[in-house]
Amino acid sequence: MAADSKDVVVELGFVEKTPAWKLNSKFFPSKVGGWPAWLALKGLPTPEELACRHCKKPLIFLCQVYAPFHEKYETCFHRTMFVFVCRDPDCCRDNDAFNIRVFRSQLPRKNDFYPNEPAKEVEAGAESPGAGDLNHLCRVCGALGPKTCGSCHVARYCSKDHQALDWKGGHKAECKNPESVSKRCSKSTAKLLFPEYEIELEPEEQEAAREKTEDEVMKEYEELLRSGQVTHQDDDDSDTENDLVNMATKETDKQFQKFRTRIKDYPDQILRYDREGEPLWVSSSNKVTQVPDCPGCGAPRQFEFQVMPQLLVHLKVDSAGQSIDWGTVLVYCCSQSCQQDRSYVEEVVFKQDYAPIEEVMKNQS
Repeated sequence: MAADSKDVVVELGFVEKTPAWKLNSKFFPSKVGGWPAWLALKGLPTPEELACRHCKKPLIFLCQVYAPFHEKYETCFHRTMFVFVCRDPDCCRDNDAFNIRVFRSQLPRKNDFYPNEPAKEVEAGAESPGAGDLNHLCRVCGALGPKTCGSCHVARYCSKDHQALDWKGGHKAECKNPESVSKRCSKSTAKLLFPEYEIELEPEEQEAAREKTEDEVMKEYEELLRSGQVTHQDDDDSDTENDLVNMATKETDKQFQKFRTRIKDYPDQILRYDREGEPLWVSSSNKVTQVPDCPGCGAPRQFEFQVMPQLLVHLKVDSAGQSIDWGTVLVYCCSQSCQQDRSYVEEVVFKQDYAPIEEVMKNQS
């Protein structure tokens, strides 16, 4: 993408149901949930790299975005970013991304795993080539599985946590017949994973992307408030409605206004891809001001994409108590997309949260 953000079209991601075989590595998908469709089929992230920095338990695959960069670098003919998150709600803390990690993988057109021309989309043989051909994968999460079941010596795991989970979920019974043990766990154990979807990317309409004046933003935001699209309050609660409109006029809430009005035409977007652009902030507080340079080559990192809060609806993580949550998840990658002699390079991720409307009202009163 061009460096001039005025010439850049933001790409919006939406979830789509598609047959699982179409989401395998050889088709270079952008996807949510299930197992990761690893790009480089060797040198996968280690269990230590895929551990939550809070609780040290294994992270679960959240999504991946296929974003080749071949117009600038031959080594980036294929290029995918992989995002992982901890399932433990206790590790989800405001404006803290220690429960999230992101890795970049890239390959030249001529590589050890895929032919020069894209594979035909047919189900027969769709699983190969895949990381399972060259590695032992955890039968729960699809990450590297260096641990082996001590009884059947067939089932593989990334950690004791997933081994214990699978034992309770059905492996205890099948373990007695090693020849019947599959590479994947039972459906009951697989509930640990997020639902699987394809991510369809399409350009944001120019009118929606146009920078609006403050008067336009205020007018649209007040309309959103009255329509009930911003708050869960009852539409007939006029006192609450008036309080919300009054609150929206305050300087401290201008960024939230811009966020809501920018996405209103595409409320189902779960991802915004805008390499070299600027994030769509959800709050005027806790914006990212310092991004560490790439430790491999020293180049600055640049914003690449953000995961939107609407994805949470599809992940089915809501619970009566605490649950996984975010305002937006922001991914920054090396501007030179350097290789570092590794198949998977860890990049930087930030999480920005916003307070519930009721809390913002209380703070502004």
